[in-house]
Amino acid sequence: MHFAYKSILVIGATSAIGYGLSEKFLTEGRKVVLVGRRKDLLEEFVKQYEGRYRKEMMRYYVFDVTRLDEISSWVEKVTKEHPDLDCVFLNTGIQRGFNFSKPSTVSMSLLQSELATNYTLHIYLTHAFLPFLLRKQLSSLVYTTSGLALVPLPRCPNYCASKAALHQFIISLRLHLKDTGVHVLEIIPPAAQTESHDEEVQPDIRDRGQLGMPINDFIEETWAMLMEGNPYEEFPVGPAKEWYAAVEPGRKYILSKMPQAPAGHQL
Repeated sequence: MHFAYKSILVIGATSAIGYGLSEKFLTEGRKVVLVGRRKDLLEEFVKQYEGRYRKEMMRYYVFDVTRLDEISSWVEKVTKEHPDLDCVFLNTGIQRGFNFSKPSTVSMSLLQSELATNYTLHIYLTHAFLPFLLRKQLSSLVYTTSGLALVPLPRCPNYCASKAALHQFIISLRLHLKDTGVHVLEIIPPAAQTESHDEEVQPDIRDRGQLGMPINDFIEETWAMLMEGNPYEEFPVGPAKEWYAAVEPGRKYILSKMPQAPAGHQL
């Protein structure tokens, strides 16, 4: 089905992809509820559009979703204040380089932070939002993963592994929810021109200004694909389409031969 949702909560709304898609949702007439850690960027978004759109079309929350023990109470607050939400877009992610041939250079605390940001907090958020979304006739969870969830890049092994874990979780979640009104969508980007490649976080990357798909091109292609829809509810964008075509058909065939019932059902 096409992207029919009218009230969208965007987690990670201050990042390039989250910010750009929030703009696109708004300009296409959708209400956006923005979530991020950087209040200045959230306020900047609202000020940019406050003269063109009604105030109730834009809301924001300053919240750090890595505070896992606060997620449940925060979700309860947000869903009470915005009962019309029908789409939750989970768009957090960080990428760091690691070289395990030099163990002394590997920060395990940084590795754990990357794993929590790219995978664990998505599971917490999914668990917290599902009771609310399941009560609706039609709703959706949308995730941003990566082409590197399909084919790893050795310079960032933990990023690739965490995105692969999220990709696998999404596949199973979609099967868990297939008889409900909750649709599970996955956006699979290629490398894109975002702040994840900035020098302050990944100083070893060269030619960063030319690295990846221009963000505006990514946003437009993603929106067009969402509006068109597809039966798999997976949306590889730009160069990620080639990787997806090489990997996913075989995976889907094997999956179709496996038991698909969740735990608690007789196999």
